[in-house]
Amino acid sequence: MEGILIRERYKVVRVLWCAGSYAAVEAVDIQERETPSFLINLYEGELLHRYGEIYQRMQDCPAFCGMFLEAGTMAAIFHLPGPGEPIDELFYRGDEWSWEARLNAASRVMHLALTMASLPPEVGCAALQSDNLLLDPVEGAANARFLIRPMAEMTPRELALTAGDQLKKLLPRRWSSCDRQIGLLDRLELGEFPSIVPMYAWWRGEEELMREELEILAKKNFVSRFFILLWKNMKRAFRAGCRRTWQ
Repeated sequence: MEGILIRERYKVVRVLWCAGSYAAVEAVDIQERETPSFLINLYEGELLHRYGEIYQRMQDCPAFCGMFLEAGTMAAIFHLPGPGEPIDELFYRGDEWSWEARLNAASRVMHLALTMASLPPEVGCAALQSDNLLLDPVEGAANARFLIRPMAEMTPRELALTAGDQLKKLLPRRWSSCDRQIGLLDRLELGEFPSIVPMYAWWRGEEELMREELEILAKKNFVSRFFILLWKNMKRAFRAGCRRTWQ
């Protein structure tokens, strides 16, 4: 597919995804002097009409450049995302990011998710998938790649659940987790938010309190911090044991 022209204007330089009636490509606009690059989603067959209706509902998305139909294929064009690496390549079991970096990244991800509240859920949920969620902790950036693979019918609640899954990676349960963080993760497990808007409002309050608690803990010397965390983890283990007993 590389090298072909779409609508005699967009030259494909790289295939990003191809499966069934869907493909995503990176292409350059040969009619522009500076030949800017774009991400183009291509839909055919039964996906054509379904995603045509979905993209017609697009609003408040600066990355979206428009859509067109040609020779039985629908193309939806997006600007390429800003810098960053997929979240799973940066935050994983055993990584060594500081709590400040984790909390700052979580804040940026939640803000990014909020900007997708007005998008069709099929678009927002796809853009927040792990390979599309790009983070740059050093520069303080979180960007979405709008490679919109076909998904089952989505709802606003699915966007909140997807954002919650990403938060769990940034703020995992660890020995050093504070009580506010554990409480946040417990509520995320319930998946009770109907959409990203109330979830974001709740997050803002939790983030501030969590930051305060972690700052207090960080100011303790090593020995004091160790025994505080030991006591907290013992209490959590005891409560967990009691819950299993009563279940």
